[in-house]
This record gives sequence, structure tokens and C-alpha cells, in this order.
Amino acid sequence: MKMILHFSRKYVNYQPKFSIKVTNRSAVDAIKGYLYQFNLTILEILKLKAGDDFITVEGVEDIDLDSVDESIAIQCKYHSQTEYNHSVIAKPIRLMLNHFRDVLDGNQKRINYLYFAHFKNGHEKFLTPITLDFLKSNLLTYTKEKIEYKHYEDLCIDDIQLIDFLTLLEIDINAKDYEEMLNDIYKAIKSQISNCDDFEAKHFYYNNALKVISTLARQEDILNRKISKKEFISQINSKQFFFHKWFIQIKGKKIFFKDLRSKYFTQYNISPFERFFLIEIDPNNYVRNELKDIVLFISKKWSDVKSKKNPDTFCPYLFIRGIAEDELIEIKKELSNENFKFVDGFNFSGSSFNPRSIIEKATYHNQYKIKIINDINYIDMVINELANKTKEIYQFYLDAPYFDCNNDSVKHIKIQIEEINDLKNIL
Repeated sequence: MKMILHFSRKYVNYQPKFSIKVTNRSAVDAIKGYLYQFNLTILEILKLKAGDDFITVEGVEDIDLDSVDESIAIQCKYHSQTEYNHSVIAKPIRLMLNHFRDVLDGNQKRINYLYFAHFKNGHEKFLTPITLDFLKSNLLTYTKEKIEYKHYEDLCIDDIQLIDFLTLLEIDINAKDYEEMLNDIYKAIKSQISNCDDFEAKHFYYNNALKVISTLARQEDILNRKISKKEFISQINSKQFFFHKWFIQIKGKKIFFKDLRSKYFTQYNISPFERFFLIEIDPNNYVRNELKDIVLFISKKWSDVKSKKNPDTFCPYLFIRGIAEDELIEIKKELSNENFKFVDGFNFSGSSFNPRSIIEKATYHNQYKIKIINDINYIDMVINELANKTKEIYQFYLDAPYFDCNNDSVKHIKIQIEEINDLKNIL
């Protein structure tokens, strides 16, 4: 089966002209309107029956579904703040009739037409079944600059042909609202991906799905806009947080970070696991004191070396991506001058990195409060030395993940951030 979904470039290339901090409801509603079409696409992909069934994301108006059984041209609209009136849907129906005219002329293949929309209210104004008179008077007749136009006459389409058009036309103004469709997507994701819970469906896989669809839609070559259901599931089946700005704009950054904190970072100072915090910074846009505060913040929350009697003392590992070697040395100097104890796996000046040295247990006596990993290539070496211990990696990245753990037994969470200070709100 082949399925083709067409998108307008005004949707796929749209970039919000406001920051994440904007709370204007009209801005949020506008983004929901754009995402609504993406969400419908995600849902349609997940509803495909076979793994080899595929979609092609195109660059024209709205959505077309093309299968061996039928072809459907869909106008997908989200009018969350709009009352239904015939005039709102009239123009899309006239555009569908234009295509039908081309079919009659032999320039296009015969397809079905669906106007799929959500309205705030006014649904009672639309009566079914659609009669010929209703179609002609309410949807195909309009006034422009005080002149009345009958679109069917302009196209030279008679009543018999209009009745034929009606057999191909379906109008659904009772489409689910944004949140209802999202819940349908979450349920569909959970049914397709094993051991997926509500949190993962909402925060991992849905965001990944948005990324896949928007990336496909931006491809110029049609061959690069094809993806099978099997490929789609494979590409979204990753437990990493893609920081989709539209998603965050709607959900709210504070709520999003609260969800992450509640899921992963509320049980600190309880389990003596070997925790690795991998943090990426922009080397051209950060403040040393802010980064140092993050180091101290992580240490305070995930180290416990206070008691002589506690056999399960521990402290976290830290790797900072993007920091210059001399800058890392300056931070270490400041920490050392403040009598903040850390270890980095180098036993003496000129020595090689020793993973056995850095995994030395943090205790009341040595007061190690953090273990700093200088080089990304050392991480796997350290993990291998911790063979029989529970290990967790929390990777924070700016644009793309930069570390993949080769050990499947290690819990590895990847979270996209915008700036270093986001960590305080997440952790």
C-alpha cells in the first residue's frame, strides 16, 4: 500500500516569530493550528496496517492519502477559536471543485475529497446530508466587491456533475480538538512501541515523531520524503528528548522541566548509583561562574560523603562538552582553592588517564564530591571499570546527542536544552 501526505510549505518551513517565553494565547493557538496537521499525519502513519506501508510527505496543499483502495484529498483545519459558518469552509470546497473540474477534463485522476476541521462551536448550522441546493447556494456562491459569483457556473459544471461531486465529498466539522488528537497519538504510540508508558509517549516518542515529519517535509527531493511505517517507528523509538520549540511553546517550559524533574530527578541522594552527567555548553556563549554553579549544584544533589557510618557514600561523574582545556583547568583551580574535593583520573603531573583512579569510591575520609572526566573518550573506559555496578547516564545536548554508550545495561537518558541554566530547572 502506498500513502501520500501532502503539506503546504507554509507549514513545514514556518518558524515561530516569538520566543519560548511568549504567553500570548493567540501565538499558542497559531502554533496549535500548524501542529494539528502534523499530528494528523503522525496519527495516520501509526494507523497504517503493515510495516511496509509507506507515506510520502509532499510540498503542496494540506494532505492527500493515496492507497490501492482509494485516493483522498484532505483539507485539515484547526479553528479552536472560530464559530462554524458556511463561509469558513466555502473556499476550500471551491478549490476541491476546481480539481474535480480537472478530473472531468481528463487532467487529473478521480479522487475523494474530505474537509476535516475542528470548530469551537456553531456545529448545528451544518446539516447533513449535503443537498445540491445547499452546495450551490452556501458553498459555491460568494460575493466579492459586491459582485455575486457562482463558482459552478464559472467552471461550467452542471447539476448532474455537481451531484457526482457530492458523492466524492465528505465534510467533517466535528474533528477532535488538539488535546483529544494528542491523546489518540499517545495511545497509538503505546500500542506500537513495547513497554512504553504515558510519560515516554508524551515526551520521548511524540517529540521524535514531530522531528521526523518536519524533517521529511523539508526535503526537496520527493524520494527523500518517503518513509514506511516500519522506518517511522524505528526512527521515533529513541529515549531522547528532542527539544521541539513548538511543543515547548504550547506545554510551557516550566511545566516541561517539572515533568522531567518528577520523572528522573526526584530520588537524588537515595540510591548510591554511578551517575554520569554529560553537559554540553556553547563555548562562545557561557559564563564561567554559571557553569561552576552547575557543577556545585550537581555535586550537592548527587553526592553523599557526610557520614562515617554510611557504607554507601557516593558522588557523580561529570563531563563538559565544548569547554576549552585551559578553561576547565581554571574551573578546577577555583574548586581546589575553595577546598572542594574532586578527582579526575590523573594521579600525577604527566601521567596517563587511569580509569581505576577515577572510580575510587567517594567516602567521608577523602570527601570526593565530584569526578570530572576530561575527555569524552574516557567515558566508556570508566563505565567498563564499573562492571558490576548500576550506572545511569544523563546527557544534556544543545543540537544533537554527542555520546552513545556501548553498554546496553546502562540507563541512558538524552535531553535537549537551550542553555546551561535550564539544568537548574530540570535537576
